[in-house]
Amino acid sequence: MSIYTTPLQFGYFFSLLLWILLLIRGYKNQRLSDKLLGWIMFILAMELQDYTFGFAGINFLWDELNGFPRSVSLLFGPIVYFYFLAQTNRSFVLKKTHLWHFLPYVAYFVYKLFFFLQGPERVEILHQSTLDLVMTYVQRICLIVSFIYYLSKCSSIYRKYRKWSLDQFSNLELIDFRWFRNFIFSMIVWLIFREVMLVIDVIFKLDFYQDWWWNLALAAVAIYIGQKGFSQKQPASNSLYLDKVDGFIKDEPSVLPEKTVSTKSVDPEKVQIAKKLKEIMENDSLYLQPELNLQELAQYLQTNPALLSAAINQVFGKNFNEYINGLRIDEFVRKYNADSNRRFTLLSHAMDSGFNSKATFNRAFKKIKGKSPQEFLNFQ
Repeated sequence: MSIYTTPLQFGYFFSLLLWILLLIRGYKNQRLSDKLLGWIMFILAMELQDYTFGFAGINFLWDELNGFPRSVSLLFGPIVYFYFLAQTNRSFVLKKTHLWHFLPYVAYFVYKLFFFLQGPERVEILHQSTLDLVMTYVQRICLIVSFIYYLSKCSSIYRKYRKWSLDQFSNLELIDFRWFRNFIFSMIVWLIFREVMLVIDVIFKLDFYQDWWWNLALAAVAIYIGQKGFSQKQPASNSLYLDKVDGFIKDEPSVLPEKTVSTKSVDPEKVQIAKKLKEIMENDSLYLQPELNLQELAQYLQTNPALLSAAINQVFGKNFNEYINGLRIDEFVRKYNADSNRRFTLLSHAMDSGFNSKATFNRAFKKIKGKSPQEFLNFQ
């Protein structure tokens, strides 16, 4: 045990533990996103493995397995990308058409395995050859391109998911958007740090112990991703549809007007849906259900979610989240004004009006009314 070995060993075995736990939970709950996150943890463990074993004095990887295709870095980008797709769409499944994403890794694996199976002498000759030097540079370039390509696609999914969710959920606390953002951010920071360290290594010829720093950073990232990914919030069902390249039909939310649209310019079917929706909200107060979402409301109205979303967008000039929270805020104001003796707190009225947390209430109130609840009530 030392300052060098302990952090890396903890990150390594923690990642392997989360790999197993996520696979078990994924198969138990039939959740592909958990399985993919498990394999992300496995890849991070493999990235830590060489230095974890090295600082522990275990040289098996450099002796008996010298030349074996141990690196799985080329798998990281595609699996992270598929994880984001599965996490934002529970109906996403991996298909044969997705296999092309793994071709760079297959090419690397076959190349390395070909020489490894010829014995240690052939591996040593390869390591001293120009071919190996060229292929090393090719692999580095492929890795950098892969990371940039897939993390940029994940960033695009994250932005679309935030926008799409406004038309689907009345309570965005069910979705931890910070997890998606911080996942991308942490991986970008670590990858940049690693590349900078590799450049410094080449220039100054750092020793084995100085390379410890970028492995320590990876251990920290692995621990963060593991514990946050395992415990994150997520709705029971979600279905962000992207483009056909990802196997989905494009379906982005409409651009919302600043004011309510005249019903004269709206499809009569959507006007009728909006009229029925208004009546149901007035009579049944469905907005009081904290976890009400677009799909449930559409089933209640016996229509499809896309048509209901369009009706809310075009008739009321709002997205689903703004529409429901607007009704909740109106309910809150009514309850507050009716409570002349101030027997209940603002939070109590907010919770009775359909909000499920103080943070959600304050954020929605500020966005819709332009003031905090207390400021608004003081000047009404």
